[in-house]
Amino acid sequence: MLDELWQQLKSEAEAVTKEEPLLASYVYACVLNHESLQSALSFILANKLSDDVMPVATVRELFDDAFSASPKNIEHAACDIKAVFERDAAICSYLPVILYLKGFQSIQVHRLAHFLWQNNRKELALFIQSRNSEVFSVDIHPACVMGHGIMFDHATGIVIGETSVIEDNVSILQQVTLGGTGNEQGDRHPKIRSGVLISAGAKVLGNIEIGEGAKIGAGSVVLSDVAAHTTVVGVPARTIGKPTSDSPAETMQQNVFEDGSSSDR
Repeated sequence: MLDELWQQLKSEAEAVTKEEPLLASYVYACVLNHESLQSALSFILANKLSDDVMPVATVRELFDDAFSASPKNIEHAACDIKAVFERDAAICSYLPVILYLKGFQSIQVHRLAHFLWQNNRKELALFIQSRNSEVFSVDIHPACVMGHGIMFDHATGIVIGETSVIEDNVSILQQVTLGGTGNEQGDRHPKIRSGVLISAGAKVLGNIEIGEGAKIGAGSVVLSDVAAHTTVVGVPARTIGKPTSDSPAETMQQNVFEDGSSSDR
């Protein structure tokens, strides 16, 4: 999949250089001057994260080292690209995902921070978390465990706590919080199972489980477990039915009224 995806990205990049000459140098620098997705992503993300005291070359070396030591991270990135392409109605090609979408970019930055955290470089991991928050307005604790095929749609204002777990094929929209309920220590954040859709502005609080294929409506406050393949909405959230799909994360269908009529299915 990686080789096929990379060839598609290069093909799309070539087309952009012809269609929009003003972007040619940018697209060459970000994509066409590279031999792999790993190289392109490390360049793009390092240029986003670097600042006056942390130069591009240093940040890029961190990404390259992390990709080399943990190849699954680049495989996960490829799955994330495909997830955005398949789920975002505004996206009709792969290239904009890696060049412009901060939801995708912030997830890949988190993967670096998590790699550093797991390798006992916690101060550096916290620095990367801080830059992720400053640059992309997405604040994810480096200890958070995240699967693949993840989509952050729009992404602004997403906050994810230390002991959160996000499994594969999950979609999360802007202003979502996966947080605690107080200043308690230990395992205190949500566990989000595969196929879940968390709609805009929802707050999921505490060491609770959001079951596989569940849907959380926009603006909801969820304080207790949500069963698999159920839809919850409200403050506090209550069950209103079942999603019309086994994997709401993939359909991105946020109209919870349709689910209300399916409660007896």
